[in-house]
Amino acid sequence: MANYKKSLLLIKEHLKENETIKESVFGAYENNNTTKNGVFVATETRIVFYGKKLFGFDLETFPFKNISSIEMSKGMMGHTITIFTSGNNAKMKWINNGDISKFIEYVNSNIGTNQQPDNSKLSTENDIPSQLEKLAELKTKGILTEEEFSNKKSELLAKM
Repeated sequence: MANYKKSLLLIKEHLKENETIKESVFGAYENNNTTKNGVFVATETRIVFYGKKLFGFDLETFPFKNISSIEMSKGMMGHTITIFTSGNNAKMKWINNGDISKFIEYVNSNIGTNQQPDNSKLSTENDIPSQLEKLAELKTKGILTEEEFSNKKSELLAKM
């Protein structure tokens, strides 16, 4: 029911916090002998199918860690993508919107990974006391010189 651009806007409501759309394609999704128009989006951690219906929507997710392979073909009506996971396959045909090559490349580079949006970086980057403790540990182990330790310590304290 929705077009490509509208689907990309609507799916954002269903993504996790700090999850962003990296690549996307729009076509006809086949599942259980039914076909519905929708969008496949690839995020940091998964592929998500979203299809708007007259009253509601369809949503299905495929974590990269569960994907074993992805296939692509091209016919007269457009491209077809098939995603293979343990116990489930997802097929989208008649893809004529989105950059199919970039989508396939991105998915292939993330198959089998268990990436999560990195919120931990934010908390440790802002946790200066923990960073100072780690620096002291590195100095004690002889990995950092007294001068390197002092310089980095001054840098971190200036951020507080």
